[in-house]
Amino acid sequence: MRDADEGTVGAHLSADGANPAGEIQNSGGHQGSGGPPAASEVAVPAAHDGAARRRIQRRAVGVLAVAQLLSGLGNGATLAIGSLLAVQYGGSDAWAGAVTTLLTLTAAVAALPLSGLAAARGRRTALVAGLGLAALGALSIVLATMASSLALLLIGGALLGVGSAVNLQSRFAAVDLADAAHRGRDLSLVVWSITVGAVAGPNLIKPGAALGAALHLPGTAGPFLISVTGMVMAGALLWFGLRPDPLLEARKHAAAPTPAWTSRQVVVPTGRQAWRKAFGGGVHAIRTSPGAGLAVAGVVVAHAVMVAVMSMTPLHLQQVTVAPMGAMDHSGHAGQVSTDSFALIGFTISLHIAGMYALSPLMGWLADRLGRRRVLAGGHGILLVSVALAAIGASSPAAVTVALVLLGLGWSAATIAGSALLAESVGEAHRVQAQGVNDTAMGLAGALGGALSGVVMSLVGFPGLALVAGALSVALLVGAMMSRGRPARV
Repeated sequence: MRDADEGTVGAHLSADGANPAGEIQNSGGHQGSGGPPAASEVAVPAAHDGAARRRIQRRAVGVLAVAQLLSGLGNGATLAIGSLLAVQYGGSDAWAGAVTTLLTLTAAVAALPLSGLAAARGRRTALVAGLGLAALGALSIVLATMASSLALLLIGGALLGVGSAVNLQSRFAAVDLADAAHRGRDLSLVVWSITVGAVAGPNLIKPGAALGAALHLPGTAGPFLISVTGMVMAGALLWFGLRPDPLLEARKHAAAPTPAWTSRQVVVPTGRQAWRKAFGGGVHAIRTSPGAGLAVAGVVVAHAVMVAVMSMTPLHLQQVTVAPMGAMDHSGHAGQVSTDSFALIGFTISLHIAGMYALSPLMGWLADRLGRRRVLAGGHGILLVSVALAAIGASSPAAVTVALVLLGLGWSAATIAGSALLAESVGEAHRVQAQGVNDTAMGLAGALGGALSGVVMSLVGFPGLALVAGALSVALLVGAMMSRGRPARV
């Protein structure tokens, strides 16, 4: 049975009940008055009924799903070999977490501007703009492999982080028009669709190397040429296929004089207002909703745990299965990781990414059936099992691989359930802004986890890193139990 409060879409307004500038108020009081509707009210044609809304929603989910599949080719290859390229070009293991850190940090920084752009211009414009920057990032990494340039590699990783922000915001675009009973399902379908691209990305290293050789480029450039193509195709699909825009369409329905499925005030901010109030409005909405606070905390902690452990796994596996970076070969020269070694590590990371996305529909179904809170807590339970196995079996590549799959599954459950809980716990007035704040906090936590993971691993090793990360999930679960029943702050 779902939690009693989870089926309620947060319909509360601001504490003083004021109607800020740019807000569309739907009181229904104009009916029967004989006068024309107020200028701020948007008339919705009869065609915009429940059936039409569901038809638009199905189309939006389909377009978003295919775009996720194409754009997912980029980050998979970056996660698999980015840290190893950074060590190779930088000449020190200290650079191992740099690419992942920049990628996650940029995703955090880009989340609020993208949500502000979405609030002002719609989801389509925001998502396409982000993918354009991500394509430039993949192209920058191609140039980095040609010049053996650490600077270009880091720039490329940072810009690819904008693509990560796009992938995150696509899941919220999938629920703009979703029915409450299917919110978890629709969100999870878009998350799941990234599986093919993300899992294929690390395994495109050998085919990409062949492509690079055919174009007289370094072998490691090839996978990122494929990434550029995928990003451009995804952007084109969203630009021409995401019509009508789901967020703008949701506003039309919410602003209808007598909608059958909602009756609440909706803020439709101007572009300047959307950018200025994105952070403040989102934070206020999260603080005043216990469900939203739990959702954000659950998603943020799960992301920090996942990134911290995952970002150090390629280096750990390379040390366990091959030879430490910088070790001398038989000729007395520092060895470099071969394409075969990249492929081996890429396969392990691809299984982890499969764990993150492949069972997303199951997680969405469970969130709809069992309740968002239960699945969120269950996700953190899986994360605890994962880090325990990684610590115990750190010397075994097979055990580490299984631990990484479980790490992805725990992240999937927590992220999908938490995202669905957030979407239904915040009122329409500040929902997009709250989603931007969530993704910013998620990215910052991931960047911090990636940045500190190398330091922690150098001090206590990979097993110690896993246990330190697991302590975050323990703290989250304890905090959730202690705060249960606590009233919302206003």
